[in-house]
Amino acid sequence: MSSATDVRGPAEAPGYHARRTLPLRVEAMRQLRRRRTLLMGGVLAALPFILIIAFAIGGTPGGEEGGGGGSRINLMDVATESAANFAATCLFVSAGFLLVVPVALFCGDTVASEAGWSSLRYLLAAPVPRARLLWSKLVVALGFSLAAMVLLPVVALAAGTAAYGWGPLKLPTGGALATGDTVPRLALVVAFIFVSQLVTAGLAFWLSTRTDAPLGAVGGAVGLTIVGNVLDAVTALGSWREFLPAHWQFAWADALQPELEWGGMVKGAAVSVTYALILFAFAFRGFSRKDIVS
Repeated sequence: MSSATDVRGPAEAPGYHARRTLPLRVEAMRQLRRRRTLLMGGVLAALPFILIIAFAIGGTPGGEEGGGGGSRINLMDVATESAANFAATCLFVSAGFLLVVPVALFCGDTVASEAGWSSLRYLLAAPVPRARLLWSKLVVALGFSLAAMVLLPVVALAAGTAAYGWGPLKLPTGGALATGDTVPRLALVVAFIFVSQLVTAGLAFWLSTRTDAPLGAVGGAVGLTIVGNVLDAVTALGSWREFLPAHWQFAWADALQPELEWGGMVKGAAVSVTYALILFAFAFRGFSRKDIVS
């Protein structure tokens, strides 16, 4: 003798659908209200104004110093030429480390913080399937990481327009991009920076599933990223450095050329995505077998 309950299965209540648990909008609002999210957004939004003040106090970048003979132009030399140049400079000074921090923070804090608050087991008892919980948190974390990277150049373009005016992007190699091409090229730069940081996201997210200490996951991801930068500076490694994500972190400079070059960005994206997929797989596989006690 069978009943409707038997057909649904003992663990399935009426109206329950695993795919409807922990909606992305709920997780996004939870993360948006957190103090660290607002603080990180404030730091990134303040950076362009700090640089404008620094340029106003110190004078035109590259104008007083660096007279030794070369006429090589770099982004700092042309930072105040236009809003586009200023936005590119903000990305240049922050891509190596500052933009690593929000990625490590959003991806490394998300699961570990729930464990630290002893609320992770209650989410799973809701019941939220483990894969669904990780998927929701990962998508939201990556979304906030992308938003942080978009926020910086958007604020820089607005502040740079007010301070230096709108105009073509003067290229580090000489010449200039047409005004209509500047925003698409800067968007390509942001897209590559985001893809190149996926390995940091994967590392932070994997560590977040392995520890109950959010600072351990965030600090571990940032620390290993720094180690990668140090190893990339060891020229004795030769071609082995091409397997380091850090080796390609400034390949986006190829987007700021008269003729767009894709070679370095494609190689860098492939390295980063490969590492990221492996780390994400480790996170999902390990968490599916982990004994959740907090």
